Amino acid sequence: MSARYLVALSAWALAACAHAGEAAPLTPESSRADWVAACNDWDEWDKPAPPYRIHGQTYQVGTCGISAVLIVGDEGLVLIDTGTQRGSEAVEANIARLGFAMSDVKALLVSHEHYDHVGGMARLQKLSGAPVFAGWGASPVIRSGRDDPRDPQHGLHDPMEPVIGEVRSVKDGETGTLAGVAITGIATPGHTIGAMSWSWESCDEAGCITIVYGDSLSPVSADDYRFTDHPDYVAMFRGGIARLAGLDCDLLVTPHPSASDMRTRLKGDAPWIDPGACRAYADKVGKRLDDRLAQEAKAANGG
Repeated sequence: MSARYLVALSAWALAACAHAGEAAPLTPESSRADWVAACNDWDEWDKPAPPYRIHGQTYQVGTCGISAVLIVGDEGLVLIDTGTQRGSEAVEANIARLGFAMSDVKALLVSHEHYDHVGGMARLQKLSGAPVFAGWGASPVIRSGRDDPRDPQHGLHDPMEPVIGEVRSVKDGETGTLAGVAITGIATPGHTIGAMSWSWESCDEAGCITIVYGDSLSPVSADDYRFTDHPDYVAMFRGGIARLAGLDCDLLVTPHPSASDMRTRLKGDAPWIDPGACRAYADKVGKRLDDRLAQEAKAANGG
């Protein structure tokens, strides 16, 4: 075990205040069918959706348009993302539907620091009392509720309620044990400065796989923002894409379900477990970045 891992493990380890136990049984086929019946591609952010089992003791508890992932550990629950302030109410209800309470949540993780994904973080942090884990670039936004001026979408999102509870910053590659679950943070900036993807092992009766919650990574911006004016940002963006492409990744989940073709996969029209999913996703977003840069260059040349 590396010294870096030991340091991260010490920093992340959480005392167990309660044992979450086993989640309420969900038949994967029936719960996934319920989600497909309720939700469409690129659906509304706050539209309630039923929970479903992703794999093992990992569950989707978000809305139709925004993911929130619940991991059941031996010492409690880990929740990744909360949706908007209103969407967090649906997340809380789904956690209850699985037989748990917010007090069972021992860690709250952030994908990226935009309102649609973490606008409800302050609310759920108050209800759970759990610390929030975010990328170093995201932590100031989580604490203040205000956009980072370096964010390509600066000014486009609603302000968020600041998190007044504990916020811990995670560096790229740090692994720690949260509620009994070993989780690794992977810095994937680009969509925002502080964007993080998260990776963990999930086991069921068929064996163990690696799940990756891969962040958005789409080169979306305010109308007056040009990526070509920020070469260091673009280099950072490409670095995050490369890290995502190189991950061990058997099952990909994304903050917007449709970004990873979730509805198609839930219907059984594409593989649910796919070891090439992260690389394919990285290739897709890399091409989108290339296309965006080419468009900006053409516009600058009068095209």
